[in-house]
Amino acid sequence: MTTEDAASAAPRRSIGRRIGAIALAVIAAIVVIVVAAGFFLAWTIGRSFPQTSGEVELTGLEAQATVQRDASGIPTITADSSHDLFFAQGFVHAQDRFFEMDFRRHVTSGRVAEMFGESQVATDSFLRTLGWRVTAEEEVAAMDETTLGYYQAYADGVNAYLATRSGADLSLEYAVLGIQNPDYEVEPWEPADSVAWLKAMAWDLRTNVEAETERAILAAQLEAEGDSADAATTQETLEKLYPAYPFEQNPVIVPKISSVPALSTSTDAEAAAFTAPTEDEADAQAAVASIDWQEADSVIEAASLLIGDVGEGIGSNSWVVSGALTESGMPLLSNDPHLGASLPSVWYQVQLKCSEVTEECPFDVGGFSFSGLPGIVIGHNAQVAWGFTNLTTDVTDLYVERVDGDSYWRDGQLVPLEIREETIKVAGGEDVPLTVRETVHGPIISGLTDDFTAIADDPVVGTGGTVLPLEGAPEIPEGEYAVSLRWTALDAGTTSTAIFALSTAQNFEDFRRAASLFDVPAQNLIYADVEGNIGYQTPGRLPVRGSGDGWLPQPGWDSAYDWTGYIPFEDLPVSYNPASGYIVTANNAIVTDDYDYFLSRDWDYGYRAARIAHLIERRAAAAPLTTQDMQAIQMDNEMWIGKQLATAMGAVEVDGRGAQDAVALLRTWDAQNNPSSAAAAYANVLWSNLAQNIFENRETPLPLGSQSRLFAVIGAMLDDPEDPLWTNEAIDVDGMDAMLELSAEQAYDELAALQGETPSRWNWGDLHALTLTSETFGSSGIAPIEWLFNRGPYPVGGGASVVNATGWELGESYATTTVPSMRMVVDLADFDASSWIHLTGASGHAFSDHYTDQTADWAAGVQRDWVFSADAVDAAAVDTLVLRP
Repeated sequence: MTTEDAASAAPRRSIGRRIGAIALAVIAAIVVIVVAAGFFLAWTIGRSFPQTSGEVELTGLEAQATVQRDASGIPTITADSSHDLFFAQGFVHAQDRFFEMDFRRHVTSGRVAEMFGESQVATDSFLRTLGWRVTAEEEVAAMDETTLGYYQAYADGVNAYLATRSGADLSLEYAVLGIQNPDYEVEPWEPADSVAWLKAMAWDLRTNVEAETERAILAAQLEAEGDSADAATTQETLEKLYPAYPFEQNPVIVPKISSVPALSTSTDAEAAAFTAPTEDEADAQAAVASIDWQEADSVIEAASLLIGDVGEGIGSNSWVVSGALTESGMPLLSNDPHLGASLPSVWYQVQLKCSEVTEECPFDVGGFSFSGLPGIVIGHNAQVAWGFTNLTTDVTDLYVERVDGDSYWRDGQLVPLEIREETIKVAGGEDVPLTVRETVHGPIISGLTDDFTAIADDPVVGTGGTVLPLEGAPEIPEGEYAVSLRWTALDAGTTSTAIFALSTAQNFEDFRRAASLFDVPAQNLIYADVEGNIGYQTPGRLPVRGSGDGWLPQPGWDSAYDWTGYIPFEDLPVSYNPASGYIVTANNAIVTDDYDYFLSRDWDYGYRAARIAHLIERRAAAAPLTTQDMQAIQMDNEMWIGKQLATAMGAVEVDGRGAQDAVALLRTWDAQNNPSSAAAAYANVLWSNLAQNIFENRETPLPLGSQSRLFAVIGAMLDDPEDPLWTNEAIDVDGMDAMLELSAEQAYDELAALQGETPSRWNWGDLHALTLTSETFGSSGIAPIEWLFNRGPYPVGGGASVVNATGWELGESYATTTVPSMRMVVDLADFDASSWIHLTGASGHAFSDHYTDQTADWAAGVQRDWVFSADAVDAAAVDTLVLRP
């Protein structure tokens, strides 16, 4: 019987039954496709997972090395030589994180378009103009033989892994990338690829260039408002909106500089040898990023999406307490660096142990590393522990230049610009030529970003915090205005060497010697050792300026405003065993303004530092401090401005039962931004509406900027009901009470739309939730691809300028964007009693068990055991991989 005969002989069925049969067939087909796709996806994903047990033979390894992984997938690497130790670290980093490493090196080299096409050309142009890869290569060329050996061994280990796999076997991302860019090929790893990532971190922690830009643009707007706005009025407005650090209210890091022996070998000679740059010494570097397929509003935004933004919450907390305050009688050291949320996390936990510690193989160290970089960045060895926070000193200056063709003016003479030609290769497109122009100060960056171009179009310069009028000034030469960037990270440095000096330090002198090499990014370094000592050192290449202070752009045509040198290391602030028994750093001012050198006017305003110091003193007065106390302080959620808002709202009458119930939440609130708190949700939405009504919602908007700064500005306004900023004609508000009333009612309406009209059911955690977004494909705009790589949302507590610093962008969203990227507490009495956690997990492979297995604990404030001794590491190991030559 033919198919047609069978069909004609079959009984006729109803339309409904026929549709049902068709539907079942379609569903069955879909199920088959989904199952097949699932098997294909699982096969594609699983093939990139690394081998973590058994044995692997590797060309280039000199002797056997072992990799023991604990239940979190965190490796402890043991080898007989430094060469094999870093070779194995490179191999392991590549196993877990190679796509992240590959992407980062394209960012730091300004080659993102080679991976992702034409949409990244503008970003690459900006990064190439800065020239980070060039500087990284200079640093590699200047390395001593031993340090270069570490970097080369690491690169050889990465390449040993690449020799065993390619394409999707390396990572799922390469399978997805192959859809868009089938011709992409992975290149071998080089030492400069590692060093360049330090430049990316310097960009992420670049501090005040955004604030300087904001002030310059605002000053130009104020100057343009007419006869009522002269330079003095502009200056007064700037100082009101960018107030000085509240020294009388919040602490400095080093109230009294300690006297310590000078280093037997220091970098003072280098500082003394500084000469103003010549025309032949143009600095340049490339900026970093993490790929976004969506178009960004500006090049700076695009670069920030690629590597991290100096957004709300970028900073860090660290503190160390002496044994006089602890239960064990030995120091406790805590650290939680605040960086942009990323997936995978910027950190990679690892321990590096020589089988026998010798002069040739001196490493017995554990902590947090960067994938792509050999060594340990933050952690401890068998004798000392150390931590970092961003120094927030001013190491970037903008210069307004006068350019005439291919020359620019300098001290009354035209001198030639340094010009180099670059070629940006574009996946699937034509090469794009790029001309980079540099002055004596650095690369010209106007024309590449909207903000820097706006400064060139309507320039303002200043000195000593004072606005200098340009209109009609006779000393200004003819030509077009341009903006150049002077930045310490655009000079070759020695941080790539300092990492290993920190890892092998045995005492405070060794620690300080390592700090003298740690030049960029400038960090507060805290210290503790097993002898019971605690300490602090300011490191960094910190400029000594001529006539200016960098608060506003400087006139580039006058060499009087150039940098004249760097602060000698032995003159930098240091603290050793202070009488207080503790040292706190939280991006607050380092010293008071009577220090001999200018450091910055753009500190964090110290609310986190003050809260941490208060909690240390309060807890220590009640009982000796423990690791659990340190962990609890790290998770403190008190919102300083929230307390002031709650007090101020006590006398304000609002309309509507809902708004009244919302305001009532503040009366019993403890000012803790806990995830479950309805009051915290309302307080933060109220704060957002209030700040926008005061600053943004005006005929001439004022910049919002960092919430720490707004805490200072609005905090002072709440004590002064007559402040003219309480009046805003654009929204028909006259006075403080009216401003608070309007903001409170708007906050209720906004939160009711988001979480319902019953205030008691609101919560801060969901409003402030963190969605972990892949640095590359997580913002592709293609939902199935984003599903593969992104995770969350995760409800979190904390907030801006809170110790638990989960930052959010005021006026944009309450979602968490910056985070304590890791937390650690090191117990100098027993390293095995230490604890650690970081944002995501050890693996960069989507769907690995260790992709985000630490996130839930991180959000809850739970830290995991950090074992260090050989016996404890053996006991914790769940996988052991033996690497053989």
